[in-house]
Amino acid sequence: MKQKKIAVIGGGASGMMAAIAASGEGAAVFLYEQNDKVGKKILSTGNGKCNFSNQDLSMRHYYSKTPRLAERILQRFDAKSAVSFFEKAGMLSKEKNGGLYPLSEQASTVLDILRMQLAKSGIRVFTAQKVTEIRVNKHGKFTVFAKDRKEEYDGVILACGGKAAPKTGSDGNGYLLAKAMGHSLVPTVPALVQLICREEYMKAVAGVRLDAKVNLFADGQEKAMERGELQLTAYGISGIVVFQLSRIAAYALLHKKKVTVYIDCLPDFSPKAFQEFVVQRITAMPDCTVEEFFTGILNKKLMLLFIKLAGLKPGDSYKNIPQEKIDRVFAFCKKFPLTVSGTQSYDNAQVTAGGIPLTEVSENLESLFVKGLYFAGEILDVDGKCGGYNLQWAWASGYAAGQSAARTKTEGGAL
Repeated sequence: MKQKKIAVIGGGASGMMAAIAASGEGAAVFLYEQNDKVGKKILSTGNGKCNFSNQDLSMRHYYSKTPRLAERILQRFDAKSAVSFFEKAGMLSKEKNGGLYPLSEQASTVLDILRMQLAKSGIRVFTAQKVTEIRVNKHGKFTVFAKDRKEEYDGVILACGGKAAPKTGSDGNGYLLAKAMGHSLVPTVPALVQLICREEYMKAVAGVRLDAKVNLFADGQEKAMERGELQLTAYGISGIVVFQLSRIAAYALLHKKKVTVYIDCLPDFSPKAFQEFVVQRITAMPDCTVEEFFTGILNKKLMLLFIKLAGLKPGDSYKNIPQEKIDRVFAFCKKFPLTVSGTQSYDNAQVTAGGIPLTEVSENLESLFVKGLYFAGEILDVDGKCGGYNLQWAWASGYAAGQSAARTKTEGGAL
């Protein structure tokens, strides 16, 4: 049987996995990457430590309009499969709170392993070669046009990523290539990204970090809640807790909904605990000012903002303040409202939400429109939360697409 010739477009996590999987099935594989090196985006994952997977791959950590197919792909190449793949290739791993990391805690280790596997598998890698067009003839052969190359293949895997972090090469080019071959697109938005808030006074609390519970509302309806470290910035809010909510906020804004977050700055501090605190503080400091009364509860900058929003001055004598105004300060501590006006751009996003619909691909991620065309990774309508979920989708979808592309018979053509 003639050796199948496969082109993989995109040298990121899913593209490299797809290339390695296809080569493992006996195909001759050619990997195209528009950057001067493959895997540039991997180096920034997990704050440089590369959280490459997670022991809990429940679909509650993923988003897609077709979650059942995404789940089946993830089950075929799960966290154990990812650990086994990297261990066989020479990388030791470790677990931390369910997240899986290279033992070295260096993203460069993951990339080095993948590069070594590409070389070991005899995969031809063409860097600085942006693919501008893909044509399919009546015999089902693909001609790939790149910057300095024009070559024919039996199959193509699109693993070009989305739009997030365009400096790493994810510029949305894959969507254009897919659309040219008949595919549609679930509208895309930045995900795992910071949120911009309308309130001008955020500048006064920029730099404050705290453990908080954040509830997200769209047109008055609660959509999600997360708890974790929150960072207040001059433009709005950041931190993992915000990243987890960002794609929900982004789509709500896309649909012209009013988006509000309510921040509980004291998630472990009940109203009863506050009343006990009041008694203790007044007993100890009967002549204190409002600022002195609230000292030590929260970061000083944040507490002074809440005092101001409650209509008080820091130097006011506490005993001259009506109880309802003191209660109002505490109310801000427990439910600080912010109006979300937008997200930061794709430049700041870790991943793209939306993409090629899974309804347009088979169980093996082959196009339902063009036989021999496959998809892998972020280009598809699947995105996950922080915690190794997006890299696991890259490994799983890349493996499925690469293995299937190499195994499929070459006869046939465009549908």
